[in-house]
Amino acid sequence: MKNSVLKGVLGALAVAGVAVVAKKVIERKRFVRGIFNEYGIKEKSPFGLADKIREMDEEQYQELKGKFKKEFASRCCRKDVRKEDFAEA
Repeated sequence: MKNSVLKGVLGALAVAGVAVVAKKVIERKRFVRGIFNEYGIKEKSPFGLADKIREMDEEQYQELKGKFKKEFASRCCRKDVRKEDFAEA
């Protein structure tokens, strides 16, 4: 009986883990889709984004770069993490 309970708990944890990962993937996909819409990129691929970046001036590029850094920055291994950072998520 203990074995089946353990399998059930591990299965529930696996399902929860997959759900968390899927949620993060959906959020990032929504972010990238928003960038494509904001900058008017018709070709929804990395090549379309690269073409648009080549057309940008330095100020626009730095703005876009900041958006990507903010969205895709890793929060797991930083020592200077503040409590306000977690309030955003």
